[in-house]
Amino acid sequence: MMIKLTDLQIKEVIVINDGRRLGHISDLEINGDNGRITALIIIVKDKKAGLFGKPGELVIPWYNIETIGSDVILIRDVNTPSLYPEQKLIE
Repeated sequence: MMIKLTDLQIKEVIVINDGRRLGHISDLEINGDNGRITALIIIVKDKKAGLFGKPGELVIPWYNIETIGSDVILIRDVNTPSLYPEQKLIE
């Protein structure tokens, strides 16, 4: 089944461990060799930066996704925002 980025962007991303709402997807990270999605990217605002703080990116590796529903994307806990998450090694 093919899903468009715009269809993913309207779904809210929620952590299933504690119900935190992370927001909506702003972009995708795609493997250039095989065309597969490797991560979801969400824009998050640093609470310490104040009202006019520069937003950061939260990269959620594809393997953290539990399910993509009709209106939400449920993910396993993401510990900290990261531009370069640890890659799972394929053996």
